[in-house]
Amino acid sequence: MAKSKTAYVCSACGYESAKWLGRCPACNQWNTFKEFTVAAKPSRSAAPMAEHHDAPRPIRLSQVDATAEPRIDTGDAELNRVLGGGIVPGSLILLGGEPGIGKSTLLLQTILQMRHISILYVSGEESERQIKLRADRMEQQPEEGHEPLLYCESNLERVLEYTATLQPQLIVIDSIQTMQSEMVESSPGSVTQIRECTAMLLKYAKQCGVAVMLIGHITKEGSIAGPKVLEHMVDCVLQFEGDRHYMYRILRGIKNRFGSTSEIGIYEMLSSGLRPVTNASELLLSQCSTAFSGIAISAAMEGMRPFLIETQALVSSAAYGTPQRSATGFDLRRLNMLLAVLEKRVGFKLGAKDVFLNIAGGLRVTDPAMDLSVIAAVLSSNVDTPIEQGTAMAGECGLSGEIRPVTRIVQRIAEAQKLGFQRLLLPEQNLHGIDTSKFRGIELVPVTRVEQALREMFG
Repeated sequence: MAKSKTAYVCSACGYESAKWLGRCPACNQWNTFKEFTVAAKPSRSAAPMAEHHDAPRPIRLSQVDATAEPRIDTGDAELNRVLGGGIVPGSLILLGGEPGIGKSTLLLQTILQMRHISILYVSGEESERQIKLRADRMEQQPEEGHEPLLYCESNLERVLEYTATLQPQLIVIDSIQTMQSEMVESSPGSVTQIRECTAMLLKYAKQCGVAVMLIGHITKEGSIAGPKVLEHMVDCVLQFEGDRHYMYRILRGIKNRFGSTSEIGIYEMLSSGLRPVTNASELLLSQCSTAFSGIAISAAMEGMRPFLIETQALVSSAAYGTPQRSATGFDLRRLNMLLAVLEKRVGFKLGAKDVFLNIAGGLRVTDPAMDLSVIAAVLSSNVDTPIEQGTAMAGECGLSGEIRPVTRIVQRIAEAQKLGFQRLLLPEQNLHGIDTSKFRGIELVPVTRVEQALREMFG
């Protein structure tokens, strides 16, 4: 029996130390060292992960086959978009999200509709009966003989032994925090267990060409539990986010070696599972026919995808000595900057008033083109005058009060035109080189300054 020893590992970067340190010397984070027990000499009882494959040998770069390998179609258009066209064979994908957000539901309903490949679903958190009950609630029911294989086991060596026999094309691990290896003498979920189990799965995926999808837990700070090196090891990191009190979920790519990280997928949570949303603009906009003050519609972009977002603002007299500034789904520091621009460049005194801003639908948007709609919603609530219905806007506001051009203006105009908007306020510089004749039924109003945009909206 090998003698065990105690070591300390930084949960942020994976730095190891023989004693506890208050501050990590590698990443300069405070109170991140966790104690765990490791074996002095790890056992050799690891699973034969590559016994059916030749050992890798160094080859020249010119000898590498660079032809595009066909991706695995997931049957989900939103997931395919975020992954860059599908799952790459031999890749390691990490899906993270808060508890109860729908990570297991997303992957389970995805593999239920992937009937053309063999799949092994490994669960360390649920029993076969629990997985079966959850699968029965979903609309996708696979044909007999094409359903995925279930294996409820947390020992990684046993899992790899079965994969060597079954040879599946896709492995789903739910979750990586419940997996444990016999090579590490520490409890499941510790920093070392997560790192070693991920390294073993990474080696298996690269040597055997099998795609592996991992589900990762989220800490209270919003980061994936485990060392930061975990995100560096995998090929793709997906973040599944959204407020549990709302029915919308957003799948966002944080890292992707085989595609763009600027794509998002939108889902709607139903009793039968997650429904991909093809037209998010219609769901995010209010269907009320009555115009209210403090509401402005913005033509925003999330990655390559345009959609219209409803921006809501409420301005009221400060009930206490210090005015409140609150923003949900928008950067609070940018809101304070826009309020300073309104006071300095336009002359609206909002220093003694409370300002509350909300992005409808529980979304969080970082597009700079939201600036114009934020300013319009704040002033609309301040003067208690609604903006004319059928008006959308897009523009970035500078510190001198100018409206700066935004990217992908053609897609923004087309989205507003498709949803029946009659007017679109946009930066004047964005009209250069655009054929406006093909956008019929919508009036394009160019603006250069904030005060000019306010005159177009409020007269």
